[in-house]
Amino acid sequence: MSQPVKARSGDVTPGAAVPGRAWLMLALATVGFAVNFWAWALLSPLGPRFKDGLDLSSFEQSLLVAVPVVVGSLGRIPVGALTDRFGGRVMFPTVSAATVVPVLYLGLVGHSSLPALLVGGFFLGIGGTAFAVGVPLVSAWFPPERRGTAIGVFGAGMGGTAISALTTVKLVDAHSTATPFLITAVVLAGYAVLAALLLRDAPGRPVPTEPLSRRLAATARLPITWQASALYAVAFGGYVAFSVYLPTYLKTGYGLDQADAANRMAGFVLLAVAMRPVGGWLSDRVGPKRVLAGSLAVVVAGALAQSFTPALAPAGTVAFLSMAAALGAGSGATFALVALVTPADKVGSVTGVVGAAGGLGGFLPPLVMGTLYGAYGSYAAGLALLALVAAAALAYTVRGVRTA
Repeated sequence: MSQPVKARSGDVTPGAAVPGRAWLMLALATVGFAVNFWAWALLSPLGPRFKDGLDLSSFEQSLLVAVPVVVGSLGRIPVGALTDRFGGRVMFPTVSAATVVPVLYLGLVGHSSLPALLVGGFFLGIGGTAFAVGVPLVSAWFPPERRGTAIGVFGAGMGGTAISALTTVKLVDAHSTATPFLITAVVLAGYAVLAALLLRDAPGRPVPTEPLSRRLAATARLPITWQASALYAVAFGGYVAFSVYLPTYLKTGYGLDQADAANRMAGFVLLAVAMRPVGGWLSDRVGPKRVLAGSLAVVVAGALAQSFTPALAPAGTVAFLSMAAALGAGSGATFALVALVTPADKVGSVTGVVGAAGGLGGFLPPLVMGTLYGAYGSYAAGLALLALVAAAALAYTVRGVRTA
């Protein structure tokens, strides 16, 4: 059983009024998160097209869309620690500007072969690290009793993946493969300039002075780091897995065309995005543990139902949308827990590790799904495995997670 973890007040006095500038910083951070996630998800909607055009296997297609996920996930660890040190004012423009490079590469020269796509996808993962910048930035601006809601609103920026899903294929069909990448690069560059001009860190933000290695070692000793990592690997990992693999699943399992599959994936993403602030808001009122338990129970039921591959209308649609809502709320609740109990000078470092766990949780399922489908011609085993993992996370939430 995990050790209890005590709530920390952070650097904002409990019960204090939220300054107007805090809401502006929240809005800027959320926009930045959305724009970077838009870039991070550019390859996923084009996965089926690259599969057909480059004659990729199911595993190669899964690898193509998973590489940015794993790089963006692991990159959150150093980026989160660097945000503790230098602040979001420095890191948000830096991450956004750095992401422009692989986006331009993929749009102009990097989409003609699998090796080129994998190289571009590797560096595209930089966009996925923006999450580890925004959480400590937003958390420092809000008092503990409002952090769940604030972090949940910021988390809605993951809807950037929906922008990609709704626009990428249409832009390619209407113009060229380069078009969505060029548009995204312009938006990223514009945001980097805006963030450099307007973004500010909270007054009195604690700045750690220890070396990076020592701070990461201290982060690893906090119980909340591993509690939240395990839960986020399931909640956000499940969301990421579906957001990158659902078009392929729907095209292969139900025979939908690429555009229809991408639109349905966008609906899944939008519902999950809408429920993330709800999960944070509920956590402020009934506690993150209860929200997590309820969310995971819904995922178990939805994955079990979908493992029988029911008709898409209505049973399959209900199962997927239920899981979308639950995964979104559970992701919001996880970071409500992080913001509540993590020492103020370690929020970025803990966020980096937890965010990495969530992204890695999204890296493996597409590979597993593609491998199992290639071996058995069915997705049933993969969905049953998801139900089993969610059930284990539910048991851990009820018995292992402690908050004070």
